[in-house]
Amino acid sequence: MDIGIFGGSFNPIHIGHLALANYLCEWGWVDEVWFLVSPHNPLKDRGDLWPDEQRLRLVERAIEGYAKFRASDFEFHLPRPSYMVNTLRALREAHPEHDFSLIIGSDNWETFPRWYKHDELLAENRLLVYPRPGYPVDEASLPGNVTLVEAPLLDISSTFIRQALGEGKDVRFFLPDFGEEPRGEGV
Repeated sequence: MDIGIFGGSFNPIHIGHLALANYLCEWGWVDEVWFLVSPHNPLKDRGDLWPDEQRLRLVERAIEGYAKFRASDFEFHLPRPSYMVNTLRALREAHPEHDFSLIIGSDNWETFPRWYKHDELLAENRLLVYPRPGYPVDEASLPGNVTLVEAPLLDISSTFIRQALGEGKDVRFFLPDFGEEPRGEGV
């Protein structure tokens, strides 16, 4: 089975994440998407990061009922900081029955040379790059194991969601239905 690894803070998960993952599954790019909740991206500030378990619970609630999605705390059990090259190696060792494809946005593709052991990560894995506004990708320049996915373009970010929540805005239509789960500490 081909598993798409969608790593991120999911701080919080929103409809943009879900729509992209749904597209990847339903249009045949991958068989399943595993939402790999990251404890902390080494390239990002930890300042406004919600607690790990809360972000994982929100992902679990958001994907409930869709068999092609899975929430994963796999990185919670790896040495920190967690680096994707190590995570994917550990995933292949833990699940040799699967093939894994790393899902990243074109914004991350632009900063990919800054990723820890990016050359090894690229050599060992298939990457699916989806479009993000303001980050065009020259498809002709991509290595053979990197594919530009022509997914629908949704300009929604977790930063936008957190800022709006902090300002007391009603952004319910940008978020999946979490039930009674609080949406961020102090919000």
